[in-house]
Amino acid sequence: MSQSHDGSAISSSSSLSHSASQERTDLVAYWSVPLLDGVHTVEFEHGTTSGKRVVRVDGNDHFVPFSQEIIRREWMFKLVGEELFNIGKSQTKCVLHVDPMPHFAFSYSLHVDGKPLEKFTEKQSQSIRSWAVVVEGKRYRVAFEKQSLDIYVNGQVVEAENTFVNNGTEMKFNLGQSRVVIKAIASEKYGVVHQLFVNSALIEEDTF
Repeated sequence: MSQSHDGSAISSSSSLSHSASQERTDLVAYWSVPLLDGVHTVEFEHGTTSGKRVVRVDGNDHFVPFSQEIIRREWMFKLVGEELFNIGKSQTKCVLHVDPMPHFAFSYSLHVDGKPLEKFTEKQSQSIRSWAVVVEGKRYRVAFEKQSLDIYVNGQVVEAENTFVNNGTEMKFNLGQSRVVIKAIASEKYGVVHQLFVNSALIEEDTF
């Protein structure tokens, strides 16, 4: 879902009037994109008089709180069109669409990995389990990809020791000096449930 500059939600194909787009340095929309290395934010500025386009992407919400400008076009005669860029350690492809609407308004939408952001986020939520972990004063984002069975720490695949237990498996690895275990337990009601423990303490799962 995209959002307006004041934080209120607007549709993933959002429309803003000419006057609204001029507020706060032409920031017209932003989106949150969940990836294996974190949830990234894409900001878009659109100057509907000059055609200016600015795209900023942050590192992700846990580890790099500042945004980085990746596209800047100060003057464009064509006010609609597409901007292509990549985000995250996986260099996931994004396409930002600027489309015309009646009365000199515009629609802004984001496609990620070939899918509308809403569909991409839905797919991510079904295939990935993730946790924000603080160990020995350092922040980590642990993600488990259910199809490949790969474990990612801050976007990098890590090796784990797999052990079969009653009703499931345990995947064990280290973060610093701390022992981390992802337990996959079969449940009649919920299917396979994944839980992460750090030094035997249960960590609450992130949600997209």
